[in-house]
Amino acid sequence: MQTRAGRIRLLPETTVNRIAAGEVIERPAAVVRELVENALDAGARRIAVAIAGGGIDRIEVVDDGAGMSADELALAVQRHATSKLAGDDLVHIATLGFRGEALPSIGAAARLAITSRPPDADAAATIEVDGGRVGTPAPAAGPPGTRVVVRDLFFATPARRKFLKSPRAEADAVEATVRRLALAAPQVALRFVNDGRVAFDLPGQDRAARVAALLGAEAAALLPVEGVRNALRLTGYAAAPGVTRATTAAQALVVNGRPVADPVLRTAVRVAYRDVIAHGRHPVVALYLELPPEELDVNVHPAKAEVRFRDAGEVRSLVISALGRALAGGAGASGSLMQPRPAPPMRPHTGRPALALTPVRPAQSGLADASLALGSPAVRPADRFHGPFTERDPDAFPLGAPVAQVLDTYIMAVAADGSLVLVDQHAAHERLTHEALRAQLLDGGVAAQPLLLPAVVDLPQADVGRLQARAPELAGLGLEIEAFGPGAVLVRALPAALGAPDPGPLLRDLADELAEMDESTALAARLDAVLARLACHGSIRAGRRLGLPEMDALLRQMEATPRADTCSHGRPTWLKLTRAEIERLFGRR
Repeated sequence: MQTRAGRIRLLPETTVNRIAAGEVIERPAAVVRELVENALDAGARRIAVAIAGGGIDRIEVVDDGAGMSADELALAVQRHATSKLAGDDLVHIATLGFRGEALPSIGAAARLAITSRPPDADAAATIEVDGGRVGTPAPAAGPPGTRVVVRDLFFATPARRKFLKSPRAEADAVEATVRRLALAAPQVALRFVNDGRVAFDLPGQDRAARVAALLGAEAAALLPVEGVRNALRLTGYAAAPGVTRATTAAQALVVNGRPVADPVLRTAVRVAYRDVIAHGRHPVVALYLELPPEELDVNVHPAKAEVRFRDAGEVRSLVISALGRALAGGAGASGSLMQPRPAPPMRPHTGRPALALTPVRPAQSGLADASLALGSPAVRPADRFHGPFTERDPDAFPLGAPVAQVLDTYIMAVAADGSLVLVDQHAAHERLTHEALRAQLLDGGVAAQPLLLPAVVDLPQADVGRLQARAPELAGLGLEIEAFGPGAVLVRALPAALGAPDPGPLLRDLADELAEMDESTALAARLDAVLARLACHGSIRAGRRLGLPEMDALLRQMEATPRADTCSHGRPTWLKLTRAEIERLFGRR
């Protein structure tokens, strides 16, 4: 058989090895993942990871695991050699690095040196692989365990090296990988060093302490999760709905000890939280699913990031129900959840409204145009357009006149045609703040409000690096920051339009937003997303009581603001029921 390219032929062994390396080792983070998984499979209780130049220049992984003899070292760097499969069984996979391709693939793409010693051996042995050329084992000095050093990643495949990101971006990916593995194996002490700086050094600890340390959630806000269904068992922790993030970066999902980014599990988490957190926000969870190996296919993704469940529906149902129980029962522990209340029994009509409405009262909040406030604490049908409507056309105010605040979250108003209008105060004010920031930026720059006392915000080192790299651009948005040691940021000024929000959640959300941006992307290219994050933290929160002048000022500003029909995340800011629709609901039509 002949193709257009010529006759079919076998590829040289070095080319085959480099192709295999490209399938398994696509960036430094993949190298680190494979090496740390090998250490965990070897029973290590302490693992130290150090990188230089984002892992492109150097990677070192040291463990105190079982180690290898000289003969085992020679086999370990050969293709299709492994100690992790029992016979020919490819179903009952009980280890992490099951593919048996990691070390030869790394050796084909880089300069690899392994020094290892079993606990009962008198001395260690070492072997080197240079771009696929395998050396012979030699005696060496070394403690029990294994030390792997990888240098000049992809020097043998320069085309792949061109596709790597900047050292900072690659280092961030490596740190994220080590964090996921640390969450999967909390009993193992893990240390990570980036360019000589210690990013974290964690002792062996229980799950709750490890989750709190790595996901940034207060231990008091973590709710235990537990559920069993047939052969499936789910355990872990979920943060209360008041603790959310801008992205899914703070979600750790572990299946049979393997960290995954599985769509089935992510969807189940989203469904479980969708009624208790705001749209566009993401919960903080660490979930550990255990199931029989035959119920799981772990060999469906080259990077082992996804798995395939035999019964995905059962898994999804277990996760949703277990999280639902944790969220429903966590109010007493966290104080930040609302317990569901049973529906009240039907009672004869007493002439009082069934909904408790917050009485409107004059108050000052700093909202612009508060002078437009209605002067009456209650608006009767006959004079509901008293105030701003007295001498002007009522049709010029489509959102109507405010009459009450419902559930400390929604403004109830009556329009000129008798329609009932409900406004989500947080969503509405978020859009107003977003547009105000946008207008200031187009006018030359967002006004900054210096803090009387600079605030120190503790953040992971990677987040500090992301924010610091964008500090000049953030200053143009009114946010003035500077590094304050390896794991903190000093905030000197905030955008004036935001008022006085807590800078901690604001900076964490901005760091999440920046993590999803390529370093070469100017902040201006994602400006709207960043402004939306800022606006969200400077807006009136649900649950805050407003006076009548404040409600009226909010409605009037909405009517004069572009795109005010939706918030920055695309949710509607107001709903309207016409007179006809109300009458139809009551059976009058």
